[in-house]
Amino acid sequence: MSYMPREKVLKNGDSIFKITLLAAKRAVELNDGAQKLVKTVSTKFSSIALEEIAQGKVKYKIVEQK
Repeated sequence: MSYMPREKVLKNGDSIFKITLLAAKRAVELNDGAQKLVKTVSTKFSSIALEEIAQGKVKYKIVEQK
């Protein structure tokens, strides 16, 4: 996997755990055929997902449960 500075990814989130889950879910979507949201030379889905998060193209939303 290509190197991605933690600070670059965390600027769009408050928790490395949440970012990790988001990246994993996005990598699965990419593997299932979703279109890339960023231009990249990376071929690994996990690297592409992290780049999308770092550029603010993919974000998470916390939904409060009742």
